[in-house]
Amino acid sequence: MAKKDHVSLTPATQLLKASLVAFTEHPYDYLEHGGAQHSAEVLGFDPFAVVKTLIMQDQDARPLVVLMHGNRKVSTKNLARQIGAKSVEPCTPELANRHSGYLVGGTSPFGTRRQMPVYIEASILELPKILINGGRRGYLVGIDPRVCVELLAAKPVQCALLINGSS
Repeated sequence: MAKKDHVSLTPATQLLKASLVAFTEHPYDYLEHGGAQHSAEVLGFDPFAVVKTLIMQDQDARPLVVLMHGNRKVSTKNLARQIGAKSVEPCTPELANRHSGYLVGGTSPFGTRRQMPVYIEASILELPKILINGGRRGYLVGIDPRVCVELLAAKPVQCALLINGSS
């Protein structure tokens, strides 16, 4: 049986609606550790256009958000250099939950519990539309990527690596 087309409001969709941002809803059957690749496959989208929300921290344990293509990973070395940090590393799932207010696998950059600086892979901004987590596992929203800059003051960076390690 197909999932329903509308999902109840989350902090992310409440913020999008309050900001008058047009978005489409894309619920899917969540798979533990499936990630952006799984959701892209299930929904029939290119994983390059499915954007994952990663909660990371700098050397002083200050949290930050990184928005990355679903089929890329973050070069923490390149990211640290571009944002003026000594180092950057992913937060533990528990810490990411505490900072964002979302469960890992359902983390949206919109409506986070704590204000954090947001960095977006620059090539994401060249896409006409992206799918990004809507604040719940198994739920993506389709938006114009420029919304990330307008609502989150996301700063473009270039730190993408192919999943296999090359750039």
